[in-house]
Amino acid sequence: MDRAKSTLEQWRIIQAVVDYGGYAQAAEKLNKSQSSLNHAVAKLQFQLGVQLLEVKGRKAYLTECGEVLLRRSRHITQSVTELELLANNLETGWEPSLTIAREIIYPMDDLVDVLSQFYPVSRGTRVTVLDTVLTGTAELINNEAVDIAICGGPPPKGYLAEPLVDINFSLVCHSNHPLAQYDVIEEDQTLAQHLQLVIKDTSQGPNTDLGWLKAEQRWTVANFHEAIVILKKGLGFCWVPEPLVKAAIENGELKKLNLKGSTKRKATLSLVIPNRDKQGPASEMVEQLFKKHHQIESI
Repeated sequence: MDRAKSTLEQWRIIQAVVDYGGYAQAAEKLNKSQSSLNHAVAKLQFQLGVQLLEVKGRKAYLTECGEVLLRRSRHITQSVTELELLANNLETGWEPSLTIAREIIYPMDDLVDVLSQFYPVSRGTRVTVLDTVLTGTAELINNEAVDIAICGGPPPKGYLAEPLVDINFSLVCHSNHPLAQYDVIEEDQTLAQHLQLVIKDTSQGPNTDLGWLKAEQRWTVANFHEAIVILKKGLGFCWVPEPLVKAAIENGELKKLNLKGSTKRKATLSLVIPNRDKQGPASEMVEQLFKKHHQIESI
């Protein structure tokens, strides 16, 4: 491998000369002598065989070649800075990555609010969010395949959970659907005659059917957004989290159905840390941010 002609320090010096408007200003900021900066830049230009700066009056200006090379140099010096930060983070136990399992009924706005608070202090930690459904969330918890999980309903046996928020579901269909004519649906056999939309369990093992599934015809889709698209086409009925269909119900596009004996459904979403013994500081910070967001006091 050929040896590099330039050093990171030389590129950082020329960046400072440009950023601070001249050799004198850069020397003051870097706590170096002006002559040492002049020498470093002159040597860099000689080594590369390219003029990077030209001085007009008391100010240094980039040449066209200098602009191109300086722009690229910033990416390199930034990458090295991030690499050194990552090494320090690994030494102190700070996780380079986090994986969060999110039951799809957990509001995305809440998740983004939490992660936006984490981002400025994340030290470059990469975050992966996995959307999960039903037993798929429990499977990831049992396998300790995620650092943090937000699950619907009780956690798997042997795991502790912190309740975060309750999500209400509404039974809905299109305003022109045959079911929309009923003020109250007296028996579930009326529902059973129509197409039901259900959300696919993300478990890799045998799926567990939960809830009312008596309809002769069912379409299974990956998420509620797909189900809502189908509902808006006039097809089927579905239990949907109220925040996702509130606007469509208010503008009359979808109708909320009243089923005798089952007007509402509610799911409690809880925060689970699959392995506390392996929990690092980044995961702990995100956990605390979730609790703070939902106004849960930490012990």
